[in-house]
Amino acid sequence: MNKGDLIKAVAESAGLSQTQASDAVAAVFDSIESTLKSKEKAAFIGFGTFSTNDRPARDGRNPATGATIKIPAKTVVKFKPGKALSEAVN
Repeated sequence: MNKGDLIKAVAESAGLSQTQASDAVAAVFDSIESTLKSKEKAAFIGFGTFSTNDRPARDGRNPATGATIKIPAKTVVKFKPGKALSEAVN
């Protein structure tokens, strides 16, 4: 499923127009993004939790040449599925 498929599914499920569903999906994604940018968790009981983790800078190796390279620090997004989602999938 991609974003377009999600918008169609929301529109059909909630009885909304495609435009309204698109606005709703965009609002949800924007809210999750802004929460993660402020280093907070976005927890949805039964579905899962989005959080961030800071990775420090480190040295790495170029596999083709073997040369040492600097890998910069970055913030990564993590997702831990909730119990209900895990059970629904299995």
